[in-house]
Amino acid sequence: MTEQSIRRATERDADLLAELGAKTFYESFAAQNTAENMTAYVAATFGPEQQRAELADPRNTFLIAENDGVAIGYAHLRTGKPPACVSDPKAIELVRLYVSSTLQGSGVGGRLMDACLTEARQSGYQTIWLGVWQQNTRAQAFYNRWNFSLVGEHVFQLGDDRQTDWLMERSLYL
Repeated sequence: MTEQSIRRATERDADLLAELGAKTFYESFAAQNTAENMTAYVAATFGPEQQRAELADPRNTFLIAENDGVAIGYAHLRTGKPPACVSDPKAIELVRLYVSSTLQGSGVGGRLMDACLTEARQSGYQTIWLGVWQQNTRAQAFYNRWNFSLVGEHVFQLGDDRQTDWLMERSLYL
């Protein structure tokens, strides 16, 4: 029997988050994007130094899902000013929620989402918001099941490709 757990990341997890972030991002989006754009985005976003900087920034919280001590997914929350379309000016952003492709649909994403909602509530937030690629119907269905609703859109730059992300929010007290 395997034991799954979720823990807060520490600065010692920078290399792990760099590897897990790059792996899960490739698994999720490589088939729909060019290799050049994927490489450019991953290099800028998931390098160990970038992860160290994000982990050191008190606005960021990372939660890591593990299966018998092996990282299988993670979530990234960030405080800051939300876009104007988000109804609560003191909302928290769910920047990323990624699970290894072999475990998608197994409940790991739901456990991570539940941990994010708990973390956000305990930090005093009333609303959580996120951006999801308009072509990522699987993620949209997941967020809809968690009572997120569409409130706007913004540009997501993946290498030289300007993509549209839908912005979604939900109350933390449904």
